[in-house]
Amino acid sequence: MSHKSRIGCIVIDCQTDDLTQACAFWSAALGKEGKIDPDGKYAQFDGHEGYPKVLLQAVDHAPRVHLDIETDDQGAEATRLAALGAERIGAVRSWTVMQAPTGHRFCLVGPQGEDFPGAAADWP
Repeated sequence: MSHKSRIGCIVIDCQTDDLTQACAFWSAALGKEGKIDPDGKYAQFDGHEGYPKVLLQAVDHAPRVHLDIETDDQGAEATRLAALGAERIGAVRSWTVMQAPTGHRFCLVGPQGEDFPGAAADWP
């Protein structure tokens, strides 16, 4: 059985409890209106078309940027990437946190885009 995956989102991790200032900056920088979700954890940008999307996320750790890889089979994708040298770090909510051999963290998430699989790679 095969599965599909692609970069679905570039996530800007902001070390803050309040995304208001970060959202104002990134809205101006990207030229897209940012909207903070009701729980204050994420902000998305209106007017963005296609994938990957850009998302702000309020976090407790140091600021960084990470990728979300959307897939229709997180287990198979985690196994495929582990065979390439990635390490499974853990699970948060419904996604899998991984770390590349280069030390970069990324998340495996379920399909997020309305056009998934779109141009996703097909893995045997």
